[in-house]
Amino acid sequence: MSDPARLPVQGSSPGCPGDEESTARAIRDMFARVTPRYDFLNHLLSLGRDIAWRRATANALREVLARPGSRVVDLCCGTGDLTVALARYSAGAVIGADFCHPMLQLAQKKAQRRTSSIYFLEADTLALPFRDASLDAVAVAFGFRNLANYVRGVQEMRRVLRSRGLVAILEFSRVHQPVLGSLFRFYFHRILPRLATWISGVSGPYQYLPGSVCRFSSQQSLAALLSDAGFQNVRYMDFSGGVAALHLGEKA
Repeated sequence: MSDPARLPVQGSSPGCPGDEESTARAIRDMFARVTPRYDFLNHLLSLGRDIAWRRATANALREVLARPGSRVVDLCCGTGDLTVALARYSAGAVIGADFCHPMLQLAQKKAQRRTSSIYFLEADTLALPFRDASLDAVAVAFGFRNLANYVRGVQEMRRVLRSRGLVAILEFSRVHQPVLGSLFRFYFHRILPRLATWISGVSGPYQYLPGSVCRFSSQQSLAALLSDAGFQNVRYMDFSGGVAALHLGEKA
């Protein structure tokens, strides 16, 4: 498990350790395989709490989204659930970005059914195709821990934000309450991978999930990473006792 005060520079490593290109390919392929059942599994395995957590993330950015002409990007957007939630409050443009093409295809279909104020593009969070200081906010839900390099990911987010722009990162985190923590870890490590593999018919992605969360499990470590990158007023709020946490920061 990582130091509670610091995340490692190197991020997720399902590919060859230390090889960021291999990690990116492995992550992309993993999510492409599970795309058809991804939304159903997310809602089932979290007992629907992931929907509420994304809504809370969108609500935290509501003031920025309400500004006419605002530009907000949902990074690692997957099938677009957070993108759609952000668009409900938007008076400007909301862009969903991901490097997994099958996920983006599903996101586009979902957005067409609900709103026309969303745009999608295929992009890597570690090399974003946006100009410096061009966005009002960036958000990411349950995708940050999958980055091959955490530091570069945060640096890219800061680069594309305007002065006083906001970053919002929703991610699995550390449960503080001992009894709840023990129950959650038993479910997360023993039951969830088997149930998800059985439902999806795909082995691998949901065995990877618990390990990736253990590596990335401290609220304080992500807060420190954001502060070290130059974000101010960094704070976080726990959901469901710390099963997930929303981190917020402002570009200095």
